[in-house]
This record gives sequence, C-alpha cells and structure tokens, in this order.
Amino acid sequence: MSQTSALHELVRENLHTYFRDLDGTEPANLHDMLVKAVERPLLEVVMAQAQNNQSRAAQWLGLNRNTLRKKLLEHGLLE
Repeated sequence: MSQTSALHELVRENLHTYFRDLDGTEPANLHDMLVKAVERPLLEVVMAQAQNNQSRAAQWLGLNRNTLRKKLLEHGLLE
C-alpha cells in the first residue's frame, strides 16, 4: 500500500468513527472541521522538518509564503 493510500485509509477510518460517534446527530461544518484538524499538525510537522524556514515550508506545501504565514498565525504557531 502506498503512503498516500495509507493516509486515505486512516482518514476514511477516522471519519467512519466520527459518524458512528455522532450517534445519529447531524454533522455541521464538517469540511471546515476536518481541514482545521489536519492543517495544524501538517503545519507543525512541515515547519519542524523545514527547521522553521517559512520559505522552504511554503515551497514544500505548494503555498505562497504569505499564505503560510497567515495559516501559522491562525493556528497560533507564530508569535
């Protein structure tokens, strides 16, 4: 199984668990919730791997450096 397939499967399994745990309650803002849940650890790990070099991290993520900076601020990862 490729790393991408493994990641897809982990997300799929966790979404099934999330819906099961809702126990019939309708979800709200699911897309935004999932993006925020994934984005913070993604930023943390990429910044650590890039040794806090924002330009390098932005390049790896395919983001403009200003966009990365905005996301880091949104997640409280910059002072």
